[in-house]
Amino acid sequence: MISVLIPTYDYNTLPLVTELHQQLSVADIAFEIIVQDDASPLNSNTDNNQKTNLLSNCRFERNDTNLGRGQNRNALIQKAQFDWVLLMDCDMFPKSKGFIQNYIHQIQNSNHSVYFGGLQYRAEKPEKSQLLRWVFGKSREEIPLSKRQSHPYDYCLISNILIRKTVLLEHPFNTAIYQYGYEDLVFILELKKHRIPIIHLENEAFHLNLESSAIFLEKFHSSLQNLQWILDHQILQAEDTALTRTYAKISKFGLTRLAAFCFRISQSLMTKQLLSAKPLLFVFDLYRLGYFCKLNLR
Repeated sequence: MISVLIPTYDYNTLPLVTELHQQLSVADIAFEIIVQDDASPLNSNTDNNQKTNLLSNCRFERNDTNLGRGQNRNALIQKAQFDWVLLMDCDMFPKSKGFIQNYIHQIQNSNHSVYFGGLQYRAEKPEKSQLLRWVFGKSREEIPLSKRQSHPYDYCLISNILIRKTVLLEHPFNTAIYQYGYEDLVFILELKKHRIPIIHLENEAFHLNLESSAIFLEKFHSSLQNLQWILDHQILQAEDTALTRTYAKISKFGLTRLAAFCFRISQSLMTKQLLSAKPLLFVFDLYRLGYFCKLNLR
């Protein structure tokens, strides 16, 4: 019935696998769990993940070479043996003991093909060094069900999503995208283009892994560089993201160079604010826009 697919890179997925295995076993359905590491260095996480193979219907595999996020998912999908695929990021964890049963209920009582359960972050504030990621997640990713239902394609993530395998085979993750960033959005917009509904549920999983604010900023640098590449190759259009819509207006009025200059002289000050005990998302949005303008100085 369900293939649970967990792409990972240098992360201990055993607690997640153990919880999902327990819920799936109680549900008494046909299932498999496949964890696939994308050629990360061998270490204690590898040793822990190898223990996945001791659980029934579960296996841990490693890629010989790094495929990238989208291609790692595509490779997993090709291995799935069941009609339904539950894609979960490696740093997720079910919020409730009824997590799997809630998805089974949809399979048995609905005729749709895509279900997104939602995302939550722990209520307790993390340490100062991780605050930016937590503040961003609580505000931009932990979206109430009613709002998600009103804008189903705008508030969907691939970190906790149940999809018919046939849909994934017909609409794989874009094979041209290798680097980190925006590959999920490209996939979601592919579903939208083909009018495949996304049904939003109150079946959240916690996002557990909070990288440091400094690493989070660096990852956004990488993702925006990839966004620029995606736009250059016309995989996405400027109207597809709020950031690029704003940039298009700046570019239209010939203000890109001015915006990039303002970013350069204020980058260190904005970085200091974002790494502080009270990071402001308004500053983060200005930072992203300024960095993107800097990328577009040609």
